[in-house]
Amino acid sequence: MKRLIKGAKIITMGALGTLEKADILMEDGKITAIGEGLEALEAEVIDAKGLTAIPGIVDAHSHIGGFEIATGAQDVNEMVKNVTAEVEVIDGLDPRSPSFKEALAAGVTCSAIAPGSGNVIGGVVCAVKSAGQGTIDSMCINRHVALKAAMGGNPKGVYGKRNQMPMTRMGVASILRQYFRDVQEYMKKQEEAKSDPAKMPKWDPAMENGAKVLRHEMSVKMHCTQFDMITVIELAKEFDFEFTLDHAWGASDYMEPIVESGCPVIFGPIAVAKGFGESIKIDIDSVVEMDKRGVLCSIMTDGPVYHPWLIVEQAGEVVRYGADVERAIAMLTINPAKTIGCDQRIGSLEIGKDADIALFNGMPTLDPAAGVVMTLVDGEIAYQSKGF
Repeated sequence: MKRLIKGAKIITMGALGTLEKADILMEDGKITAIGEGLEALEAEVIDAKGLTAIPGIVDAHSHIGGFEIATGAQDVNEMVKNVTAEVEVIDGLDPRSPSFKEALAAGVTCSAIAPGSGNVIGGVVCAVKSAGQGTIDSMCINRHVALKAAMGGNPKGVYGKRNQMPMTRMGVASILRQYFRDVQEYMKKQEEAKSDPAKMPKWDPAMENGAKVLRHEMSVKMHCTQFDMITVIELAKEFDFEFTLDHAWGASDYMEPIVESGCPVIFGPIAVAKGFGESIKIDIDSVVEMDKRGVLCSIMTDGPVYHPWLIVEQAGEVVRYGADVERAIAMLTINPAKTIGCDQRIGSLEIGKDADIALFNGMPTLDPAAGVVMTLVDGEIAYQSKGF
């Protein structure tokens, strides 16, 4: 089916930049044209005069579909041992979760969904659209985004109470180091087996996922704050893997090594109470500085811990601390799309890309009253506000 958005202010996040009053033509789930005065026979026309169109929002760190706050149910935190690198979060996601509808109402069209952070290594992260054909497979656009790992208080809190390792930060680092040493040994045996099949190790999914990391086929998604960020940077150098710093509260204290590392940062959520431990420093201003210094920054919800509509409000706080509006919108769209390896399909409004679009009745991140009036996923209207 053809759809034509007419007369919107379009923030493309692509080569066309921002168009003050233009149109977007969609067909078969893809964007086929962007420009002024577009016409198309038999197209359903969406009158977007006075509205702002941005690429569908990409939440680079979420747990929706796996955790349900209302019931307390969870299927993505396998806390029976401190390393569960063999599990994949896609197997624990409920496509009927009401969280996906809430995401659509907030303009969030794609989420990188991670296992919980109870384990040092929790499993494989996937990226899914907020709408599909009723199955997670139909919603999934990247099954192997990253290997989830967690530093600090979460694994300490789970295993320390059991008098098991890790109960300290040094224990967390030791477990990570040993895991990657084991992966290196596994890969070495596989290489040796090319000339001597008798040396082929038994196939091990936990080791295979680690091998993807060491071959740079996946990054490591590090739940990480405070000085643990330095530990992660050093581990990445030691084993030569790519990583993201997720949450990254306290980044302003470690600005130089973060910038030097070249890692992406997925910051947030910022709507947390300052306190002790992991939450001691919620430094929103660090996002502005990292962005200025070339760090690929994104904003997260950590959903369903925080409501999906808070992702735009958080980006608005980044603007309040000095970021340019369009730089903040990039942190909701093209930056996270690049970070999760899906920017060839989503994150910007360009010909040939998926027709994932959020229409706002104001300028998101700048106008506090701006709300989503329509969300399209693959060119289909997945959410429409009452009265629009």
